[in-house]
Amino acid sequence: MSEEKKSCCSSANFGAIIGPIWCMGWLFSIGFLGLSFWKAVLAIIIWPYYLGVFFR
Repeated sequence: MSEEKKSCCSSANFGAIIGPIWCMGWLFSIGFLGLSFWKAVLAIIIWPYYLGVFFR
């Protein structure tokens, strides 16, 4: 008799899936808004910080 191990946590890699999707959406938004280079750099660096502080 062989024992089978069943995994009950199928969403363990949820962050690995959502992270790249979020990044693609972020870059699309910056391109869609037509920001200049330096505004796009600030949007990539500073805005996630403010989101983190807000949702903390």
